[in-house]
Amino acid sequence: MKKAKYSKDVDALLIELSDDDIAYAEDEGQVILHYSNNEKLVLIEILDFKQFMSQQIIAELISMS
Repeated sequence: MKKAKYSKDVDALLIELSDDDIAYAEDEGQVILHYSNNEKLVLIEILDFKQFMSQQIIAELISMS
């Protein structure tokens, strides 16, 4: 994992795995997977993140940003 960032404005966790350019994305419900041209996973978005994690973990992610 390269970097993780929580966006409280949209309640989403973004997990950056690579610097590759994003060519396309696949929507898996509350998870969106972004891929490069060579089908390498570049970014993972977890939507409605508060449903999955405790307030303590979200506070820690915000403080890391």
